[in-house]
Amino acid sequence: MEDVFIGSEALVRGVLSRAELRWNYRAMFPDVYMRAEAVPSLSQRAVGAWLWSGRRAVVAGLAAAALHGARWVDELADVEVISRNSHPPQGIVARRERIESDEISDIAGIPVTTPARTAFDLARHHPRDLAVAYLDALSATTGVTASAAQSLVNRYQSSRHWRRAVGALRLMDGGSQSPQETMVRLALIDAGLPAPKTRFAVTDGEATAVIAMAYEAPMVGVEFSTVTPDIVVRQGWTMIRATDSVNPKVIVYLVRAAVIERGYPLWKLNRLSRG
Repeated sequence: MEDVFIGSEALVRGVLSRAELRWNYRAMFPDVYMRAEAVPSLSQRAVGAWLWSGRRAVVAGLAAAALHGARWVDELADVEVISRNSHPPQGIVARRERIESDEISDIAGIPVTTPARTAFDLARHHPRDLAVAYLDALSATTGVTASAAQSLVNRYQSSRHWRRAVGALRLMDGGSQSPQETMVRLALIDAGLPAPKTRFAVTDGEATAVIAMAYEAPMVGVEFSTVTPDIVVRQGWTMIRATDSVNPKVIVYLVRAAVIERGYPLWKLNRLSRG
């Protein structure tokens, strides 16, 4: 048996008896089953939602991101689908939205929004900080960028939460490797600092180390590990260790103090970033 299947189809094929279906499997959605002892992942529930729709819906939102392989998505989130069915069961959010054929991809035979359409939907259906964290995770996995989603921003200018999408997509950066990195990066930007460079390579010509976030000119970086590579120390970088604080505002204070101490007041740092 497949991990997720339609119960009535299994009965018609004679794969299971009604007693076996009742005792060994449980309903995920109406007439959609999986093993009774299994804990369904978001990806499995996405498959279940598609089966519930009569194999007509397009998986969207966080469920689409999960099927594309994105990390850090909320495994407990409801499954979003684009469907004409306006009465979904609990655990499924059905959106009656326009979608074009070039916005649909195929993953193991299941129609799923493309990374670009998934990014657009995530950007407009979630609050900014959460949306950017999801966008960063999607970008890190698929390589999708804000510019790739721009055609959809232009296509759906009258859609709900369009302006929210524009703002969130502008902040997307696949170089952020975790929600914590995203939150620190957003806190730096909100505090008036330019967006730091992510996954910045420091090299002496022989060895190379990667800094999670960096301001290149003042040589100030933010790290999320407990050890600073020797090459970074030798090159003279000032590193702020984010693992020492769970409060992004503390990291912002330490970064701002470090760049000013290096002779780069914020006006100068921002001017360099624009140049």
